[in-house]
Amino acid sequence: MELVGGEVEWTKTQNSWCYFDHRRRQHQCTKTQAVTEEETKDTENSTSMAPSCDYFKISPIIPIFVFFLSVSSSICPVSSSASGNRSQNFRPREETQKLKMARAHLNKINKPAVKTILSPDGDLIDCVAAHQQPAFDHPKLQRQKPLDPPERPKGHDPSGLDGENYQLWSLSGESCPEETIPIRRTSEKDVLRASSVQSFGKKIQRPLRRDSSSDGHEHAVGYVSGDQYYGAKASINVWAPRVASPNEFSLSQMWVISGSFGDDLNTIEAGWQACLIKVLLGKTSDAYQATGCYNLLCSGFVQTNNQIAIGAAISPTSSYVGGQFDISLLIWKDPKHGNWWLEFGSGVLVGYWPSFLFTHLANQATMVQFGGEVVNSNPSGPHTATQMGSGHFAGEGFGKASYFRNLQVVDSDNSLVPSSGLRVLADHPNCYNIQGGINSVWENYFYYGGPGQNDKCP
Repeated sequence: MELVGGEVEWTKTQNSWCYFDHRRRQHQCTKTQAVTEEETKDTENSTSMAPSCDYFKISPIIPIFVFFLSVSSSICPVSSSASGNRSQNFRPREETQKLKMARAHLNKINKPAVKTILSPDGDLIDCVAAHQQPAFDHPKLQRQKPLDPPERPKGHDPSGLDGENYQLWSLSGESCPEETIPIRRTSEKDVLRASSVQSFGKKIQRPLRRDSSSDGHEHAVGYVSGDQYYGAKASINVWAPRVASPNEFSLSQMWVISGSFGDDLNTIEAGWQACLIKVLLGKTSDAYQATGCYNLLCSGFVQTNNQIAIGAAISPTSSYVGGQFDISLLIWKDPKHGNWWLEFGSGVLVGYWPSFLFTHLANQATMVQFGGEVVNSNPSGPHTATQMGSGHFAGEGFGKASYFRNLQVVDSDNSLVPSSGLRVLADHPNCYNIQGGINSVWENYFYYGGPGQNDKCP
């Protein structure tokens, strides 16, 4: 799983369902390892150098923290082709040309590192000078520096676990220096897995409609609309769902949306994603037609934090009838400068999307969505067995089904308020479903998810 930001809270199932013990953290790993420049070349093509820890176990499907930005526009290469088919269609000249293009692209997106850290899962985390991050490749951001933190929304208490970090790479004991940001290094394999070098890191182009899954994208979401929204906040239960195909993914996130669902949609998305790689942060400004991209793989999102690596793996994850783990994410529009900021956990500012990236979201959002999305790569055939959330239906409840809790929106007064009028929708309820509720502890919440293919979802 990848982490976009959040507040971590463990739940012991033998206690009451609303009790969260902030002091517990599983899978502590004390082994540390920094990486020299000479060692990084071998590591990019092999994970055998990754340090092991007797108390640390990595799931083969790892949730990662991600965000997405789109002006009509998380990263998992969902448009990639299965590696098993490559040998059947091998064309030496085309493959050599693609490799050359991939290496040229890597030289552009992988910035010079002040320091490199080897994560327990084999990822390389580069500590890049903040003013050299990909955001400042954008013509409107060149020769600028990251902005100072904005005013938080009223009703938001950022005190608490701001010193904690729940990403695998941080368990190495290493950290990035001040005035740098951690960036997960993109490898040749990452780029070559995409359908083309040009499409790598881009939001999948599709005619986005929340009430239709004819393109293979299936949702189980809660949403509010009909008002003006200036942000949203939620705590998202983190799991490691099974992904059945290299062409598929399973994500859980928030969408902040404005515009029309045709060809003029702006969205900001943040949450976690599971695929055969890792997690998600994104944006689009044109209904996913051309401009959307994930994480830091295109210029735009300005990261200000030296502790969070966008797209790096989250640890720990929840277990069935076991410990429950969730992350808290807050997205809101700075009333002074108009930029959209992202906060993870209790007060950890990750960075911001400059307002000039958008058309409609330059003003406000008209819809906020929370929930899960799965790609079914063969919608005309048997349904995928890719799981959403925990892989169990909403009716199983706490400790078994995945949840979103404490759903809030930011109003025009820059205040956090309950997401009143929340409605729920599942595209294919026999495959993935959703059930909402309200109580005094979780306020607005819902359980969601499912196994995908089953007797009622053939």
